[in-house]
Amino acid sequence: MGKTAFVFPGQGSQRVGMGLHLLEQRPDLLDTYYRKADEILGLPLSRLCWEGPEQALRDTSVTQPAVFLTSIATLDVLRGQGIKPDLVAGHSLGEYTALVSAGVLDWTDALRLVRRRGELMAEVNVRVPGRMAAVIGLDLATVEALCARAAAETGQIVEVANDNEPGQVVVSGQGSAVERLCGDAREAGAIRAVVLEVGAPFHSSLMRGIEEEFAAELAQIELRAPRVPVVSGVTADLVGSADDIRGCLRRQLAGRVRWTGTVRTLTAAGAGTFVEVGPGNVLSGLCRRIAPEVAVHTTNDARRLARTTALAGHEAARPGAAA
Repeated sequence: MGKTAFVFPGQGSQRVGMGLHLLEQRPDLLDTYYRKADEILGLPLSRLCWEGPEQALRDTSVTQPAVFLTSIATLDVLRGQGIKPDLVAGHSLGEYTALVSAGVLDWTDALRLVRRRGELMAEVNVRVPGRMAAVIGLDLATVEALCARAAAETGQIVEVANDNEPGQVVVSGQGSAVERLCGDAREAGAIRAVVLEVGAPFHSSLMRGIEEEFAAELAQIELRAPRVPVVSGVTADLVGSADDIRGCLRRQLAGRVRWTGTVRTLTAAGAGTFVEVGPGNVLSGLCRRIAPEVAVHTTNDARRLARTTALAGHEAARPGAAA
């Protein structure tokens, strides 16, 4: 059956009400995580997760800790059922939860980091407003070429931000260049090319100005070598040392998310079962399309969580699974 990989979602998976099904099963999570997170951040994060409003939950500085908190609580529920990963990875923001699950970061330190990360990313959009767009139906090389053309024609930045799966690429940059890219992509035969509702031009060179400030935040946090193999979305490769992980987290701000490569690295390392740990099911769909041969499970509501603990648990809780 192969190994079990836990994959953790990033921004875009948030929804009002996320995590409530976890508390119904495990009321102790309220004190263990939710109230503690509210206290650490001085923010009613729990209420925003459960009640919204949706507009507040879309604020990048809120979205990132909210998705992280829900994923951490979900991870605790799975661990309580004896379900443990052999490998882990996360999509952008989700890499922080992956690192917590691998013992690299304490969850409270990771919470502070993702809150600051979200604040810095939102500040970029105030200084240099930007946009992101999803292009469906064109391969990566074609989208890269279209980005170069749109940038040359507009004098603005537009770059590949996420290689999510073959045929789904997200671009990021300044407004006119992103709009030109979308038009050019449709002319080139894209099934869809649509601007996304996000708070900033993530994973583009426009983010480079916050790298040093965020690196200073990272320098204050203890990172340990992973107890479970971690695949970084920045390199789509295994990352082993604390120094290498620190470098990847810095580069992640302006660097491309290589999710197609990440999933292929996980499967090459023996992953035959994937569990998306946290809100939403975006990664589950991507993983199925990248690696149709794997079993994929989600955890974003009570029914799916119960099914996952029943199906994935048999494989992940076997003797010898990683702690």
